[in-house]
Amino acid sequence: MMLAPESTARANSGGFDLEEFARVSAELERKPAGAAVKWAWERFGTGVLVAASFQDTVLIDVAVKAVPDIEFVFLDTQYHFAETTWFVEAVRKRYDLNLTIMKPMVEPDDLWQIDQNECCAIRKVEPLARALAGKQAWITGLRRTEAATRANAAIVHLDLGRGVAKINPLAAWTDLDVEGYAHDNELLIHPLKTRGYPSIGCWPCTRPVREGEDPRAGRWAGSGKTECGLHGWPEPQSA
Repeated sequence: MMLAPESTARANSGGFDLEEFARVSAELERKPAGAAVKWAWERFGTGVLVAASFQDTVLIDVAVKAVPDIEFVFLDTQYHFAETTWFVEAVRKRYDLNLTIMKPMVEPDDLWQIDQNECCAIRKVEPLARALAGKQAWITGLRRTEAATRANAAIVHLDLGRGVAKINPLAAWTDLDVEGYAHDNELLIHPLKTRGYPSIGCWPCTRPVREGEDPRAGRWAGSGKTECGLHGWPEPQSA
C-alpha cells in the first residue's frame, strides 16, 4: 500500500510532525524562553532533557523556573577547567538540579593534541548519544549570534543526526540579552568569565580572548575548528 504524502514525510522524520515543529517554532519566537521549555515538557514529558554546558546559568534558570523537575545532563569530558567542575556543583546545589553527569567511555589521553574532532566525538558526541538513549527531545542553550554555523537555528526543529526533536529556547537572544538576564536575576557567574573566557570549553583547547576578538575565538584557536559536533558535525581542520 502506498503511503499518502503526509504519511511519507512523517515516516522520513522519525514519526515527528515537522509542520507542527515549524508552526510551534514560529509561535515561540514571540514568547519568553520559558514557553519553549514548557512546550517541550508538555509535548515530551520525561522524554526531554536539558543539555547544559554550565558556561553560565541562563538556560538552567529559565528551564527550572518553567519546569522545576526537568532533567539536566552535563557532559564531563574529563578535561574541564577545575573552575567549571566547581561551578557545576555550586549550581547543582543552588537549584537542587535533577542532574545527570555523563563521562566518556575512555580514560584521559593525548588525543586532543593530534585529532581534536575525534576527541570531541569521543568525549562529547558519544556521551550525549548515551544520555539521549530512549529520549525524544533535548533542550540546548544554542544562540544564533554565537557563530555563523548557528545563524539560522530554529527554536524547535528535528535533529536529523540523532532522530530527536531539538529545542533552542535562547536561539533569538543576543549577548546583551544574556548579560541582562544574568544581572536582573542575580545568577551565579562562572569564575573564568571575569578572566577573559567568554566561551568556555576544555582546558587544552580554550584560551582567553583578546580585546576586540570574537567571543568564541578562544575555542580551538588556530585550528579552523568552530564546532564540537553537538550542534552539527565538526568541519575538517585546516592543515
